[in-house]
Amino acid sequence: MSYKDRFIDSLGGFANTFNSLRYIMAIKASFITLMPVIIVGAFSVLISNMVMDPKNGLAHFESFAFLATLKPIMTSINYATLSFLTIGAVFLIGIELGKINGSRSLFPGLLAVICFISVTPTTLDMMVNGHMQEVKDVLAKQFSDTKSLFLGMFIAILSVEVYSRLESFDRLRIKMPESVPPNVSASFSALIPAIITVVLIATFGFVFHRLTGIYLYDAVYQVIQRPLESVMQSLPGILLLMFVAQLFWVIGIHGNQMIKPIREPLLLGAIMVNMTAFEQGKEVPNIITMPFWDVYMSIGGSGCTIGLLLAVLMATRRKEMKEIGKLSLGPSFFNINEPVIFGMPVMLNPILAIPFIITPLITGTVGYFATSLGFAGRAVVMVPWTTPPVINAWLSTAGSMGAVVTQLICIVIATAVYFPFVKVASRRAEQAQKEALQNQSAAVQRPV
Repeated sequence: MSYKDRFIDSLGGFANTFNSLRYIMAIKASFITLMPVIIVGAFSVLISNMVMDPKNGLAHFESFAFLATLKPIMTSINYATLSFLTIGAVFLIGIELGKINGSRSLFPGLLAVICFISVTPTTLDMMVNGHMQEVKDVLAKQFSDTKSLFLGMFIAILSVEVYSRLESFDRLRIKMPESVPPNVSASFSALIPAIITVVLIATFGFVFHRLTGIYLYDAVYQVIQRPLESVMQSLPGILLLMFVAQLFWVIGIHGNQMIKPIREPLLLGAIMVNMTAFEQGKEVPNIITMPFWDVYMSIGGSGCTIGLLLAVLMATRRKEMKEIGKLSLGPSFFNINEPVIFGMPVMLNPILAIPFIITPLITGTVGYFATSLGFAGRAVVMVPWTTPPVINAWLSTAGSMGAVVTQLICIVIATAVYFPFVKVASRRAEQAQKEALQNQSAAVQRPV
C-alpha cells in the first residue's frame, strides 16, 4: 500500500471514529435543530435596524415613521431567540444524548436545563437608583446567551451521562403496578436517578465555587471558550480549520460535518455577539463569523467551486466537463456543490484537489483584510447558508456594498485559481482518450 493510500485510510478511520462519538453526534444534531431559531432572530435584527429604526432605517422617512412604533415586536423576537440560545442548546443536547443512550422521552433535555441553571449564579449585584444592591433569583443574560455555550454543553453532557448511568440500576427505579399508565410509570421510574443527578451536579458547582472562589461559568469561559474564540478570530486559526475541512472533502468525507462541532459553537457565537452589538448600536467586534465563512470561503459551496464551474465553462471544450459544469451551476447558486465535487470529480483528483484546498484560503484572506481595513462591513445578520452569492454578502452585512464588491473579487480570484488546473485536467483527459482509442485500434488490427 502506497503512502497516499495509507494516509487516506488513516484520515478515513479518524473521520469514522470522530463522527461516531456520542457527544459529537449530539452536538451536531442540536445545532442543526437550532439553526432556524438563529435565523429567525437574525432577521428580527435586520428588520429592526434597516426598517423600523427611526435613525438609520426606513422609519427615518416621514411617510414610514409609523414603523418605529412596531420596533418592540422585533426586539422581543430577538430577545426570545438569540438571548436564550444556550438554554435551547442545553435542552437539545440533553434530548439528543438521551436518545443515543436509549431514552425515548424528552426528560433528559429538561434535566440538562435544570442542572445547568443549578450551577449558574442567580444572585447579582446591580446598580439600582445609584446604589449597589443584591438582587436575588435572576438569570443574567450572559448565562443564557452564547457566552455560556461551552459551560452549557459540558453540563448537558455530564448530567445526561450521570442520569443514564443511574437509570441503568434497577434498585434505583420505583416500580409501579401494571395498571398504572406507562407515562406515569416512566416518570416515577426516573424520579430517584433524576434527584441524585441534580443533587450531584448542583453540589459539584457549589463545591467548585467554595474551593476556587469562582463560578464554573468563569472557569470554563476563561480557560476554554475565550482562548478558542481568540484562536478562531485570528486569520491563521480560521484558515487552519478550513484547510482541515477541505482535506477531508478531497478524500470523500464531508468536511463541513467533520468540523461542525468545533466551528458551529464558535462562529455562531461570534455572529450572535455581532448581532447584539448591532441591535444596541454599539461597535461590531468580530470579523470572523459564520456568515464570513459562507460569504468569502464557501462561495458556491465548499472550495468556492463557483470559480471551478466558471473556469470549466471558459477553459475547456470537453463535452463531459461542460455538461457537469452546466448541471452543477444551478445548485451552485444556492451553495450546493456535491454534484461538482463527486461528478467532475474533485474527490481523489490530485489536479483539481489542489485549487479546491487553496482557493478558500486565498479568498478568506482577501475577505479578512477587506473587512479589517473597513472596506467591507462586518457581518451582523445570520443568513441561511443556501442564500445565493451577492445576496448573502449584502444581507449578512446589513447592506454593505463593500462586502458585495469583495465577494465579487473573490469569485474572480477563485476562477483565476481554478483556470490553469482545469486546462491541465482537460488536456490530460484528452490525452487519456487518445491513448485509449490508439490501444483499441491496435487491438482491432492485431492478427488473431
